[in-house]
Amino acid sequence: MVLKVILWPMHKRYRHRNGTVNTGPKKEIPNDILLGAVRDAIREGYSATILVKGWSMRPFLEHQRDKVLLVAPEELKTGDAVLAETTPGHFVLHRIIEIDGDDITLMGDGNLAGTEHCKKSDVCGVVSKYIRPARTISADDPKLVRDIRRWRRLLPYRKYLLMIYRALV
Repeated sequence: MVLKVILWPMHKRYRHRNGTVNTGPKKEIPNDILLGAVRDAIREGYSATILVKGWSMRPFLEHQRDKVLLVAPEELKTGDAVLAETTPGHFVLHRIIEIDGDDITLMGDGNLAGTEHCKKSDVCGVVSKYIRPARTISADDPKLVRDIRRWRRLLPYRKYLLMIYRALV
């Protein structure tokens, strides 16, 4: 079963006589409501595709360009990107950097410092596919896994690497 959830603003579209398209007013669904519904759907056995919002997962995920396919968490391991509810109504899509029993420490790939903490039961879904405009990459792709490990080791240099990345993108 697949439940597709799209996080870009919903809007009414119509075409003018001159061929231009009016998108009308945009409405956004708050993350706590939408991601709460995603969490519930994944718990019921569905998977969900969401559009990424924010820059905390750069360079692996880009704001409002990339999507991720979330599935129910089975076995969590360091390096997995997960959707977690760190406090009631506050969701983050970050990478697991440490697991200590039932406690999980999360950090965004684009973050220079700062971590979030949650319990295993707070993990709503695990990223199984990274969906980019030109291709889809499996989360267990060996090249991707290797690149993520390298990126983790480059934490002291991320500030400079992200500065260069922002200049190029």
